[in-house]
Amino acid sequence: MRFIVWLGFVGAYLGFASTVRSADWVPEQQVVQSAAQITEGVLRSHIRFLADDLLEGRGPSSRGDRLAQLYIATELQSLGIQPAAADGSWFQPVPLRGLRTIPPTSIQIRRGTDQLSLNHYEDVMLTCGMPQPTVSIEDAELVFVGYGIQAPEFDWDDYKDVDVRGKILVMMNNDPEDDPNLFAGRRRLYYGRWDYKYEMAAKMGAAGALIIHTTASAGYPYQVVQTSWSGEEFELAATEGPTTRLKGWITEAACERAMQLAGQDLDQLRASAQSRDFRPIPLGLRLSLTLQCDVREQMTGNVLGVLPGADPRLSKEFLVFMAHHDHLGLADQRDENGDMIYNGAVDNASGTATLLSIARAIASLPTRPKRSILFAFVGAEEQGLLGSEHFALDPPIPAGYMAAVINIDGINILGRTHDLNLIGNGKSDLDPIVDRVAKWQGRTVVPDYFPDRGYYYRSDQFSLAKVGVPGVYLHSGVNVVGRPDGWGKSQLEKWVEEIYHQPGDEYDPNWDLAGAIEDAQLLMHVGVVISNQSEMPNWIPGDEFEAARIKAIDQRDK
Repeated sequence: MRFIVWLGFVGAYLGFASTVRSADWVPEQQVVQSAAQITEGVLRSHIRFLADDLLEGRGPSSRGDRLAQLYIATELQSLGIQPAAADGSWFQPVPLRGLRTIPPTSIQIRRGTDQLSLNHYEDVMLTCGMPQPTVSIEDAELVFVGYGIQAPEFDWDDYKDVDVRGKILVMMNNDPEDDPNLFAGRRRLYYGRWDYKYEMAAKMGAAGALIIHTTASAGYPYQVVQTSWSGEEFELAATEGPTTRLKGWITEAACERAMQLAGQDLDQLRASAQSRDFRPIPLGLRLSLTLQCDVREQMTGNVLGVLPGADPRLSKEFLVFMAHHDHLGLADQRDENGDMIYNGAVDNASGTATLLSIARAIASLPTRPKRSILFAFVGAEEQGLLGSEHFALDPPIPAGYMAAVINIDGINILGRTHDLNLIGNGKSDLDPIVDRVAKWQGRTVVPDYFPDRGYYYRSDQFSLAKVGVPGVYLHSGVNVVGRPDGWGKSQLEKWVEEIYHQPGDEYDPNWDLAGAIEDAQLLMHVGVVISNQSEMPNWIPGDEFEAARIKAIDQRDK
């Protein structure tokens, strides 16, 4: 069987290489030879270890988290890669604050003498918004604030100077998408992310915020909220700024019942929120509750390694390869299959394995790239991109010296594809590089298949974008070789529906990793091109992160 698989891989590779003759761009032979070291055996071995039950889901600050970090560091050391943390070690400490909320089994929303009881977990998910042993809310009014967005560039303000201090804000997920001239139409911007909405609620002085969950607006089913927002939650220990007392989610069905108690219709409220003229709507509902919270100081780490560049001038600049090594850890109780481990095989043992494979291939190059290459395996991504945020705020080298970031979060497990799904397509001048390499592979680059899910703002390249660093981030293609139209997309949607952030995200020996190998080889080639080109990559003029890039470049050597 292994021989047959090997023959299939060789045949696929030869067919892939035959496209070189007609391509406009061809890589150096030494790079092709090194990229060939990214093999199925290497990928599978790393994934099998990192996703094993022995690592208990790699939750931040857990034993499995520390084992994963040690495994990564020893692998990098074996490749001749140098440690790159500020203290000369492999590990950049990421101080965390852990908050484990003990919510009431139910809450009561009141209107006068009438009340509605909602069950925690089934109807709402509630977490402490501030690190205190006891968080109480007394008789707070609920206010519907539409999308909860303030966006001056779109002349949009859902708050309209209405005083919502001390209120519980009920808000919609996502951002308005009916008008293509507003909020990029169906493409979700950061305004549509739950973390932005909680930040705005805190900025406005609200006591708390409840986000209305729908599968369409979130991009995933409610079970993902249940698993992602239970157990211990984390924030950076140095987190400052305003906070709310309560952060929560409410199901659409539960919210409909609450609106009926308020004498409102949820659909009509949502329709009114599509207009710039929308103003916050007091609901006449009141909520009192007390949350107990276990607070403790924790620690995870980013594993950092570097290959110094060959050019005396350009080696001062760095291409960053990034993947997150963490996942959700252990559940509080076993599921119907007796499983309580969130192994995170695809998300993101597979991305970590891919980055280790790319590091091995690049380290084997007889001639190193001109720029230095920094391999960053970051922690606590599942807690809100915390490891990469810490890396961006306290970088081993200033952001102005980071040429670009190539982030890997999940891989293709469906097989070779004709297409390549580039998340954030159209944002930077890195796109033509990806396009040239994909063309050499005989594939076509396509923009985000699910623009409404806001994937660009959901993984670690976003942390670096905020400090100005442009990035490359791929998702699996869907036009799978040898499969009927629509098969690949349906498989990905099924994975999100059934496996994403669930105990079922486990290593599977039946995965077809031929497409993952091509994607990894493409990212290696893209990285080498970026590392050797004379100019620093940039955002497309007018992009939301262009100003941060200009600022970072301007601060070089100051």
